[in-house]
Amino acid sequence: MTPTTTVLALADTGRPDAPSSSSPAIPQADTELLDAYSRAVTGVVERVAPAVVSVEVRHAVKRRGRPEREASGHGSGFVFTPDGFILTNSHVTSGATKIDVAFADGRRLRGDLVGEDSETDIAVIRVDASSLVAAPLGDSAALRVGQLVIAIGNPLGFQSTVTAGVVSALGRSFRSVSGRLIDNVIQTDAALNPGNSGGPLLDSRAAVIGVNTAVILPAQGICFAVAVNTVKLVAGQLIAYGRVRRSRIGVAGQSVPLLRLAVRAHGLEQKHGVLVTGVQDGSPAERAGLQSGDIIVGLAGETVSGVDDLHRMLGAERIGTAIAVVALRGAEKVDLSVTPEESA
Repeated sequence: MTPTTTVLALADTGRPDAPSSSSPAIPQADTELLDAYSRAVTGVVERVAPAVVSVEVRHAVKRRGRPEREASGHGSGFVFTPDGFILTNSHVTSGATKIDVAFADGRRLRGDLVGEDSETDIAVIRVDASSLVAAPLGDSAALRVGQLVIAIGNPLGFQSTVTAGVVSALGRSFRSVSGRLIDNVIQTDAALNPGNSGGPLLDSRAAVIGVNTAVILPAQGICFAVAVNTVKLVAGQLIAYGRVRRSRIGVAGQSVPLLRLAVRAHGLEQKHGVLVTGVQDGSPAERAGLQSGDIIVGLAGETVSGVDDLHRMLGAERIGTAIAVVALRGAEKVDLSVTPEESA
């Protein structure tokens, strides 16, 4: 066979990159569906990507017996007001001595920390700029399991990286760096990596529905974002006060199971309560008459089953307002009144 004949034979049997006549055609309905999915993702990216930034921080590292050295770190963030307010994670900004913000168009601006809240892992920084592209904040209460979500961030230094997935679950709880439980966390399988922290999680309408905060390693596709409705409340307080206002009653405690006899005798709905292991001097709890050894089972008319319940109930709205406390003291149930004060 001559070389020319060989070429003709290959041409007759089809090139590797040419469609085979025997391959089934892709149904038009499927291609239209895939095109619609692509348009949804690209539309979101085109609208929001200019608002996504890289947050670059410097912080001092203490070394035993040696001078401090400066280390660097980075995460993601996004502009949420045109006048320069930016949302990110508090674990990105924590301890930062310098913050720089890099925009997708190449601009670099100095960032100032407005406030951070380690208990929800949210921080607000601001840059001196105006008329910025801002990502709109959505409503996480309207989310449904299975709906499309898109994440934009700077994982491992790769700027403006886009991943897509679905809402895997709603109403998760995730423990923050401070140990406090963050409620109503969104679980997604949109791929996140170190550096995505603080970036936006978006719905198909380009609205922010969460702030990406954590991944479970070495698991695949288990990632979490703080719900935007929580973020709105926290960001508002950080801008107004520089911190999140919460109340305290001044007890140390731990979650403990209740004796079945006590549950039956007092008609309790739960099987656990909070054992008071310490009462601070001069605290609202001491003034109310709470004692070490008491087991708190109710606060402000709500059931208390653990320390996380107490944290959740002691919000800013409780400051200076007398509320009822129900506790077990030995075999007796005692009703007290406590007036929480603002936590430091």
